[in-house]
Parts: sequence; C-alpha cells; structure tokens
Amino acid sequence: MTTETAAARRYDADREFESKHRWTILVIVSIAQLMVVLDATIVNIALPAAQDALGFADSDRQWVVTAYALAFGSLLLLGGRLGDLFGRKRMFVIGLIGFAAASAAGGASTDFMVLVVSRAFQGAFGALLAPAALSTIANSFQKPAERGRAFGVYGAVAGGGGAVGLLLGGVLTEYASWRWCFFVNLVFAGIAFVGCQIYLRDQRPETKPKIDWWGTFCAAVGLFLIVYGFARAASDGWGDVITIVSLIVAAVLLTAFVQIERRVKQPLLPLRIVLDRSRGAAYLSVGLAAIAIFGVFLFLTFYLQLTKGYSPVLTGVAFLPMIAFVLIGSTLANVKLMPILGARVLITLGMALAAVGMTYLYFIDSTSNYWVHIFPALPLLGFGFGLIFAPAINTATERVSRDDAGVASALVNTMQQVGGSVGTALLSTIAVSVTSTYAATHTGAAAAIEAPVAGYKVAFLVSAGIFAAGAILIFFLIQAHAPQPSGAPPTDDDTGGPAPATGESGTEDQPASESAGARANRGIDPAPGTT
Repeated sequence: MTTETAAARRYDADREFESKHRWTILVIVSIAQLMVVLDATIVNIALPAAQDALGFADSDRQWVVTAYALAFGSLLLLGGRLGDLFGRKRMFVIGLIGFAAASAAGGASTDFMVLVVSRAFQGAFGALLAPAALSTIANSFQKPAERGRAFGVYGAVAGGGGAVGLLLGGVLTEYASWRWCFFVNLVFAGIAFVGCQIYLRDQRPETKPKIDWWGTFCAAVGLFLIVYGFARAASDGWGDVITIVSLIVAAVLLTAFVQIERRVKQPLLPLRIVLDRSRGAAYLSVGLAAIAIFGVFLFLTFYLQLTKGYSPVLTGVAFLPMIAFVLIGSTLANVKLMPILGARVLITLGMALAAVGMTYLYFIDSTSNYWVHIFPALPLLGFGFGLIFAPAINTATERVSRDDAGVASALVNTMQQVGGSVGTALLSTIAVSVTSTYAATHTGAAAAIEAPVAGYKVAFLVSAGIFAAGAILIFFLIQAHAPQPSGAPPTDDDTGGPAPATGESGTEDQPASESAGARANRGIDPAPGTT
C-alpha cells in the first residue's frame, strides 16, 4: 500500500507540475512539431543544390522526398501507441535525438545513398516525435477556452509550417548552403530537448505493456505500400504494374488491420476512436485538406520559380501573406469562434474559402502579375487553412482517454501524410497529362511556356473541387454544435489545472488536483500502478 500511495502521489505531483507549466510545454512541443512539418518543404528547396553537390540523377531526386514519407507514414500509428505504452516524454526524447542525429547525417552527406538513408531515419524518428507532441498538448489542456488557444497555436504550425519551410529553405540555400536545411534541425531539437527535460513528466504503466504485433505489421506495411504506390504513380504512372500491386496489397492489409483491431484485446488503434462520428469526420477533413493543399504548395512554387523566375528566397516571401492568415485563422477559429459555432461550421467555411482561393488561381497565365492574380488568393487560402486545421485537430483529439491519446494523435499525422502522398500523385499526374496535351495541340515558343502553366491551372481547379466536396461532406458528417450556456462549466481561469470535461462515456476527466484514490473510486484514469 505504501508503494502504491507513493506512486499515486508522484503521479499527482507530476500532473500538477505539467498543468502549472502547460503554456511553456505548448511552446516546447510546438517547436518540435514545427521542425517536423517544415522539414517536408525545406528539403524540397534544397534539392537542386544537393543534386549539384552530390551528383545524382533527376530520376533519383524523388527518393529524397519519398524515403522520408515512406518511413514517416508507415510508422506513425506504431509511434503513437508506443507513446501510450511507454510514456510520451520517453518517445518525445527518443524522437528528438534520433531526428537531430539523422538531420546531422543528412547535412554531412557525401553521396546520394547516405542522404536517402538519413531521410528515412528522419521519417522514422519523426513518427515517434509527432504523435508524442500532439498527445502532450491534448492531455495538458482540457478547459475549452485554453484548449482552443493551444490548438490554435498547433493548427497554425500544422497549416503554416510548410510555407515557413519554403521561406527558411530559400534563405539557407541562397545565403548559406543546402546542408544547413538539415543542420538547422539541430537548433530546433536542442531547444526542445532542454525544455522537455525541465518541464515534461513521464507516466509509465506498472503492468508490462503488450503490443498488437499483427495489427502493427498490417498497418505499417499497408501504409508503407499505399504511400509508395502513390509516390510511384507520380513518377511511373497509374498503369505501372508495381504501382497497381502496391495499392492492391495495401488495401488488403489495411482491411485485415481493421478486422484484427476488432478482435484483439489491446489493439494498436482502438476502433472506438474513429467510429465517433465527429472525430472520424475531423480525421477525414485533415486528409482531404492535405490532398488539396499540395495544389498551392507544390504547383504555385513551380509556377513562381520556373515560370516567373523567382529565387527561392523571393518564393518564400511570396507565401508570407498566406502564413499570416493561417495564424489569424487558427487562433480566431479556436479561441473565439469554436465555442460559438462549433467545428462543423468552421471546417465547412474553411474549405469553402480554400475552394474560392484555388479557383482564383485557375485564372493565371505566364504573364500574370503577382499582386493582381496571386496575392488576392493567398489570404483566402491561409484563413481557410486556419479554419480547417485548428478545429479539426482539436475535434480529433478531444474526449479521448489518456491511454489512447498517442494513437489518436498519430492518426492526425497519418491522415496528413497519406493525404499529402495521394495529393502529390493525383495532382502531379493530372498536371503532367494536361501539360502534354497542351504541348501536343499548340505550337510556337509561347506554347512551351504556357504548357506547364496549363497543367498548374487544372491542378488548382481540381484542388478547388476537392475542397468544395470536402465542405459538403464535413457539413453533413460532423454533428451540429450546441453553444455552451453562459456561465456553464468548465470555465477558464488563471489557476492552472485542467478543468473537468465531459468524456465519451459521460464521465468527467479529473482535475489535476484530484487524488488518485478518488479517481480510482470513480473508475476514471487511475494513476499507473494504483487501484
């Protein structure tokens, strides 16, 4: 009894400490998440210079991006569940150290193979880091008002981190070296590592955890093949035999994964997480937005650099209006609008605005002026992305038990990664097809310039269609919001602990100050090793 009481008191003390420093913890995990998010685009900017330095072929260039996506996408669910089983802080630290080491190896690469392997390890350790970061926020903030602010910040990182990567990658490549696009991660990781050692506390289960190995195998290999299949489709076409086989086997394995999760006692992904109607729709909205968002990041970058002749730095600067409105949209959505309108209205509105912005970009040509034909779309896109990501991530992780927070958070990142892979393959295939058709049916010097622009335009239009379809789906899938009566608990205050919040089963999540014994008597979230 003495040992159990000491463990319970230590557990309560750790939670109270984290609650007291929750805003500092938000900064720490946001820095780590920014490192992961911007790495997806910062390396794209560095690729041409890296190719010149290491001397690899154009056909090999895609593997620098694909190696990261394959490891990251396939291991996210396992990374999230490992955080639930062995402690979020432990996985956060391992992810940070591993990501930093892989980044250092990538920056010091002397040949193509070292670069690709380092990118794969970045993805693998990122799969440990990203779910631990998001689940830490989800567990640290329970009061609706505070949770709104916290996920507003996190949504801004998720939605705007890619654009920040374009700007930072341009500056580092142009004024330092492409290698610093990797070395810069050591700065982010160092800051986050010191902060987590001071402010994060770990709770580890006393009982020996069990891992759903068959479910893990089916999920990891299935996600690997679906990311690989779509990546190969972008380069080798949809008729390629390996592409087709990869996607078919992926579908079989993921179907088997669902059947396994329905039967095992300790599933990798408890199906109750995704079967919740609003939460499932939130995951869907993240995936759909990730598919369509590549229309602006990928093809607008191509247009500005290849057609308009912008430098990498100027391309990053051109995206600044969008970054600013992502920040505005994320914070406004979660802090002010979420309690009044709810996720359904905000995500629907965000997708509608993004659809309008993408449609506006359809009307560009090779002679278009930035201020007239591009700039007006960027605030619409940025504000729309902010309205989508912050409420969607908030909805996807709320009312999830602490034991499932890691894998629930991992599923957010999985949807982003798989959606991005699908978007890259789908939109690239469409753009290449339109470009080829335009070049075959038009002649002259102008045709060579306008052909790729024609492909970009159709990619923008398809992205607009995806956002429009998403707006309709989300409106009917997410449950209507019931505004909270004035003065109803929980309320936001300055005292610090997470306030009670209604859980899925109708019980309440405990405040940080509640004793472990009281929690155990109520059947809620007992301290590890206590009864």
